[in-house]
Amino acid sequence: MHPIRNGPRATRVLAAVFICAAAIATLGSPVAVAVDTMTSKDAPNLTSVRAKIKAKDYKAALVELRVVSDTHQHADVYSLMGFSLRKTGDYPTALTYYKKALDFDVNHRGAREYLGELYVETGDLAKAREQLAVLEKLCPQGCEEREDLAKALASVPPKTN
Repeated sequence: MHPIRNGPRATRVLAAVFICAAAIATLGSPVAVAVDTMTSKDAPNLTSVRAKIKAKDYKAALVELRVVSDTHQHADVYSLMGFSLRKTGDYPTALTYYKKALDFDVNHRGAREYLGELYVETGDLAKAREQLAVLEKLCPQGCEEREDLAKALASVPPKTN
């Protein structure tokens, strides 16, 4: 009888092998994209779009999102379109897509955060605070979107007269 094949030592060795395999699989898997990580159950696969956004290739993300939006009218698609447009400096069109995302899902946390960030970037802090207030109601225990928008608002220097 081989000492590793049977008994408590075999169990420990197998457990160690499984733990190592799980650790390697975790390290080798793609890191979650920080942008709009919340997805809906009925959302199209936006993995490729999120990778482009993470790589800051917003124009390529927009090309892909336009194709996806032809077949999928979905809050996640429109929220990411707004995000990509905002990052390219097209604030008016980004605003349109954030509002479209919220038409599909009034509680879309990603769209609320990004819309608030658009307002911060364009100097409309009152509207940014309105979006933060909505996020505070949507996630009273806190969530990434709420924290990110709060940080964006906190980063604005106070006005001096």
